[in-house]
Amino acid sequence: MSSETLVYIILSGIIALLLAGFQYKLNKKSMSKLNMLFLFLRFVTIFSVLLLLVNPKLEQITLSSIKPNLVIAVDNSSSIAYLKQDKAAHNLIDKLKASKPLKAKFNIETYTLGEKLQASSSFGFNEKQTNIENAFSQLAQIYKQTTSPTILISDGNQTYGNSYEFAYTDYKQPIYSVILGDTVKYTDLKIQQLNVNKYAYLKNQFPIETILVYNGSESVQSKFVVTIGDKVVFSENVNFTKQNNSKVINFKLPANSVGVHAYKAMLEPLSNEKNTTNNFKNFAIEVIDQKTKIAIVSDFTHPDLGVLKKSIESNEQRSVSLLTINEYLNQINDFQLVILYQPNNKFNIIYDVLNKENKNRFTIIGTKTDLNFVNRINKTFTTQVTNQIENYQAELNKSYAPFIIEDINFELFPPLNSPYGSVLFTVPFETILNKTINGISKKDPLLATFETNGRREAVLFGENIWQWRAQSYMESKSFLQFDDFIGKLIQYVASNKQKNRLNIEHESFYNGSTNVIIKAEFFDKNYEFDTREALQIKVVNTVSKETKTFPLILSSTNFQVDLSSLPPSDYSFTISASNENISKSGNFKILEYNVEQQFLNADVTKLKQLATNSQGESFFVNNTEGLMESLLKDSRFATIQKSTKNRLPLVDWKYLLIIIILSLSLEWFLRKYNGLI
Repeated sequence: MSSETLVYIILSGIIALLLAGFQYKLNKKSMSKLNMLFLFLRFVTIFSVLLLLVNPKLEQITLSSIKPNLVIAVDNSSSIAYLKQDKAAHNLIDKLKASKPLKAKFNIETYTLGEKLQASSSFGFNEKQTNIENAFSQLAQIYKQTTSPTILISDGNQTYGNSYEFAYTDYKQPIYSVILGDTVKYTDLKIQQLNVNKYAYLKNQFPIETILVYNGSESVQSKFVVTIGDKVVFSENVNFTKQNNSKVINFKLPANSVGVHAYKAMLEPLSNEKNTTNNFKNFAIEVIDQKTKIAIVSDFTHPDLGVLKKSIESNEQRSVSLLTINEYLNQINDFQLVILYQPNNKFNIIYDVLNKENKNRFTIIGTKTDLNFVNRINKTFTTQVTNQIENYQAELNKSYAPFIIEDINFELFPPLNSPYGSVLFTVPFETILNKTINGISKKDPLLATFETNGRREAVLFGENIWQWRAQSYMESKSFLQFDDFIGKLIQYVASNKQKNRLNIEHESFYNGSTNVIIKAEFFDKNYEFDTREALQIKVVNTVSKETKTFPLILSSTNFQVDLSSLPPSDYSFTISASNENISKSGNFKILEYNVEQQFLNADVTKLKQLATNSQGESFFVNNTEGLMESLLKDSRFATIQKSTKNRLPLVDWKYLLIIIILSLSLEWFLRKYNGLI
């Protein structure tokens, strides 16, 4: 409280005393006890009112104790149950949560980790994947500003993600690793990795690479066999020693018939092997009889050309040729789609042939495009000619209907160079990306598609799309998202299929450890995405004939269903609309493979390294007392007493108003009672 406020309070007291004395003391030779009481009550009333006008601010200090957090992160993957450590994990968790000393010292919070991190106190040990590094990345955001020692209860076997033993660099908390699993080294043969392409072409051979690993001290012999059904299609004898404990086998298999073909790779087990699950691996290949050939025609070289080729050919069902105008004209019938990169009047003959044969095309407009030529030769759109260049960024049109587009952060991509000016379409079109300048939408298409006379076309009004692929990689550490976007665009333009109101997206086969997701989109009669419809999928196991029905859940741009609970088998399915007689069918295969069953032991080395690097400790699951003692004795995890100072204005103090009301009421009552009113 300032000295100025203190002076005002003293003056308020003097004024209140003078005013009360003026009424009850003036002209009175002596004061009765009753008048003295009246004077006091009036003084209290006036002084309280004046205090409200001065409104001094009072300081309030509140003390609070802040306990550190104790984070218990439990590996909820099925490898814990497979290694028969689920009961030991449950017992450990129960002891930690029931410990009174721990509860007195820490705020205990539990999480499960598998494919993702979840706040949970129930543990089923049934998740199909383990990503420990991602769990610590998320915990680093949650406990960034707190003291939160972390207990990691795990076997240390991670199935995907970055190496977790270096997670301490982002997660600045001590980590106490509790090791689940047997540390004894057993003799073991396993198929460490099997690499095979997803697609093959009819009458060709597809390559396979297999990495075989042996753990043991004796020299052993085995046989690597690949079968399809009951037929052996490849076999090779293999020898291992303690020093020569790995072998890479490369071979090729023929693709003789169209469709999905499931194979089984087997490394014959040894007689004393404890885990034979990792001796088998199923894989599949889809054989197709047609490869989409695409031509990119340009009159000059540009980085965009190479990027488009790489993105399109990331799907092995497509091949791309970079051609000059004359080269394309000599083999025009060999391609299902042509990409016309920044056309000029030299493209005149190409347009004549394309228009005559009504062929699909993808046109890219840039700074070197002859707009006068394009406006003259093309009858579907007209671009304003201004002879000025502008940099346009992209904005996704979420209402785009012909096919599903995932938002890959288009708004953050570098701008494309494009001729400045508006575009006028003479046919119905649909915009994928709109132009924006400095975040302001121009309501002008940057990328659009349209259909006319049974022909499909796409137009991109900008060059330097190569920068988009680079930016996508910087954000996601993969080209996959950008290549998938280009792939969907090419698939749409290269196809002559008419629009369907119900479209489905699914894989021909799924590995047993991956999520089985089927997506669908439903359009109304105007081909606008219809969120009102209810879709359901009927799935039939073609082996057991068992039938199940699931609803599809509405996402932002599609409907989808997760069928990961289905066991490995062959399936057929039908997706149907509830309110209309529209349905679509398909087939898929789930391969039998559980990556969590490929481990024999806990990864003790990594768990100990993680604990040491983070200034924590590692314990085996049977040393619960040692873990609790270490946590309780560690001085880094002391309770912190925090003082909070609040400045409260007197006008917010409700008791002062009560005092005013009571003093006035009591004065009135006493005066009334004594006949003075």
